[in-house]
Amino acid sequence: MCGPDLERTAALPKEPRALGAVACPSHVPRPSEGRLYLRTPIRGVEKDIDEHKEHEVTPLNKALESAKDEIHKNMYKLEQQIIEMENFASHLEEVFITVEENFGRQEQNFESHYNEILETLAQKYEEKIQALGEKKKEKLEALYGQLVSCGENLNTCKELMETIEEICHEEKVDFLKDAVAMTDRLGKFLKTKTDVEISAQPHFEDQTLDFSDVEQLMGSMNTIPAPSAPVINPQAPNSATGSSVRVCWSLYSDDTVESYWLSYRPVQDSPPGKDQEEFTVTVKETYCSVTNLEPNTQYEFWVIAKNRAGPSPSSEHAVYMTAPSPPVIKTEAIRSCEEAVLICWESGNLNPVDSYTVELTQVEMPATSGVTESVVGIPTCESLIQLQPGQSYTICVRALNVGGPSARSEPATVCTTGSYFPLNKATCHPWLNISEDGFMVIRSERKSLTREPLPSQTQFTRCVAVMGNLIPVRGRHYWEVEVDECLDYTVGVAFEDVPKQEDLGANGLSWCMKHTFAASRHKYEFLHNRTTPDIRITVPPKKIGILLDYENSKLSFFNVDIAQHLYTFSCQLHRFVHPCFSLEKPGYLKICNGISMPMHATFY
Repeated sequence: MCGPDLERTAALPKEPRALGAVACPSHVPRPSEGRLYLRTPIRGVEKDIDEHKEHEVTPLNKALESAKDEIHKNMYKLEQQIIEMENFASHLEEVFITVEENFGRQEQNFESHYNEILETLAQKYEEKIQALGEKKKEKLEALYGQLVSCGENLNTCKELMETIEEICHEEKVDFLKDAVAMTDRLGKFLKTKTDVEISAQPHFEDQTLDFSDVEQLMGSMNTIPAPSAPVINPQAPNSATGSSVRVCWSLYSDDTVESYWLSYRPVQDSPPGKDQEEFTVTVKETYCSVTNLEPNTQYEFWVIAKNRAGPSPSSEHAVYMTAPSPPVIKTEAIRSCEEAVLICWESGNLNPVDSYTVELTQVEMPATSGVTESVVGIPTCESLIQLQPGQSYTICVRALNVGGPSARSEPATVCTTGSYFPLNKATCHPWLNISEDGFMVIRSERKSLTREPLPSQTQFTRCVAVMGNLIPVRGRHYWEVEVDECLDYTVGVAFEDVPKQEDLGANGLSWCMKHTFAASRHKYEFLHNRTTPDIRITVPPKKIGILLDYENSKLSFFNVDIAQHLYTFSCQLHRFVHPCFSLEKPGYLKICNGISMPMHATFY
């Protein structure tokens, strides 16, 4: 590297190529190789030697800025890629959870059916065993009865046989007597029918088991019941954008679901007999991001679960809301001073929002630093924000509702180098015009003046004047007015409720410097309550500086071109005042605001 007295440069090949530094030609790859080139710092005096004649030489500071810009761009791309990967990872995690939940439901359903089948088989087993036991008892009781009867018959037969044998051994006379009685008894016994057939067979009939209900249960393992109604979740914070909303729901753990029907419609008043159009989407997960919606609008959602058995009943209806549209900053109404800014905006939404957030970024800060300050919870469409003096800020506004924040508004730039204010068109006399940039008050030539407008509390009707809209902040405010030496004008300050039918300075609510030009003579008056001090101004000012000092209750006027103090009012400023400008004859006044206070004005 060269010393401080040498120019710092970086050499580059002149032909188009990727960002990189230049080496000697022998080290420079061909463009067709698609490789990056390296930047090589060289001394400023070396850029004309033969070695670097074919190279493009760039000052080192420019090369450094170019490299920084490229790094910032790559960092931004990397941040976007990180956001995309995080969103994808979040989606994968949700799908993973859904798979786990579905598996759990299937497992629980299978286990339930399995246990039910086992219980049914056990019940059938008990029933069959009990029936067989009753059959066994019945057979044994019948056989036992037959066995007892057979034993009794045997005993009777034995007794008769023994009795007959005894009779046969008796004498003839006794035999004949007893034989007749025995013959009758034996005849009666023989006439008795003896059942010699077995009343109960030893074998059991084959039992036929009815497994139809078991088969039905087995079939039900593959025949999943229709799911119950899902439960739609309330809207989560920050779950919506201006055109989309993320809807989530849940269901009972033992339900098996193949898909969901998510239906929705806007919550709006419709003509009698005509319902709002409904929309339905089919999803697999227990969540869905619905797109192409209107901003800051309520939508009614309900969901139906579905499987092979059919759809479930509908869930309860839930109302979700999209995020608002971005507000629109009224750049023409911005007011600022060295210490604060008053910013106003339009909501841009038909429905009301919950609050607003103002985001500020210092312009001098690096592009990667992001928002440096946020003001949250603003209920209305304007906000007075304290700032650091001598800085430039980029301001954006977001609207918030239950769905989340809107996108940022188009940015507005504010500088705190001095007091900046617009003119209040509502106060402007009909004979005055305000230029497009808002910094010039014009009174045109009129051949015949129309009659004065009707009295008004807001608009000047007798005095041809207009008021500025100064920021309501106590402290010091400074602005300048460019004037024509031959122009009749009045400049100063007044309370907002100054009588609009009176001239400026003709009451106790205004303090003004008035100039009248007649017969080549200049007349200057510093008016308050129609009184003025006796002051002569020898050098007619072409640019008048006005310093409003709330802290010391003073209003000072200066001839800016020669840094001359003209006059200072001691004012009782118990309320905020506003700049005012009046033209008595055709001409124009040019207002310069948002400028720093000059050194000569700081001593008053």
